[in-house]
Amino acid sequence: MTNENQTVTNRVFIYGKVESVPKLSHEMYGEGFYEFTVSVARLSEQHDSVPVTVSQRLLVGRDVKPGDTVYIEGQFRSYNKLVDNRSKLMLTVFVKEFLDETEPVANPNSVELTGYICKEPIYRMTPLSREICDLLIAVNRAFNKSDYIPCIAWGRNARFCRQLPVGTKLDIVGRIQSRNYVKKLSDEISETRTAYEISVGRVDISSLVQSEKGDDGISETAATEDTHEDLHSDNA
Repeated sequence: MTNENQTVTNRVFIYGKVESVPKLSHEMYGEGFYEFTVSVARLSEQHDSVPVTVSQRLLVGRDVKPGDTVYIEGQFRSYNKLVDNRSKLMLTVFVKEFLDETEPVANPNSVELTGYICKEPIYRMTPLSREICDLLIAVNRAFNKSDYIPCIAWGRNARFCRQLPVGTKLDIVGRIQSRNYVKKLSDEISETRTAYEISVGRVDISSLVQSEKGDDGISETAATEDTHEDLHSDNA
């Protein structure tokens, strides 16, 4: 799979306001990676708080601070983090490029993914009888690695997804959404946490043709393995 194909299978555009000061997350091979959050407006006038990770190389000559408007092209990536002695799936937009934020933006929150269903879809109904289907999608990237992206489909899309077997290859278009929930830690203690997922706007069985094993050694079967790879190991 070439770099061009990677872009096709995992592409994100977000446009919004920086919420937090970039903080050093970690270094790899002498290169620092910084994390911050971006507030992205919804049509409903609510906002999603989207986590972002960026290489120090892209910050050279750019003073990113709270209140700034940024327009980002990147990929939605996953990695494992040890929290309370348990492995937790973390999600972030890995910045590929800062775009010209002065240009008009028709869609401030856009995601395109091509990947494989790697767990049985979970179909359910809300208390208001709205149909929902939860999906976990594995998206291949370079160096035999995959990102594992939670997605949520609604209504007709939920009914379509509920019947799909593990291993089905899908094209998904949607947006990144954040939602707060209360986690009960004990009978007396609870805390508010934030979950991130792709809200599916359109989903189809993929027609994207890839070789069984690309130039970088990625096989399609690798996407169904229940493992999570390092976020930045390709230094892309």
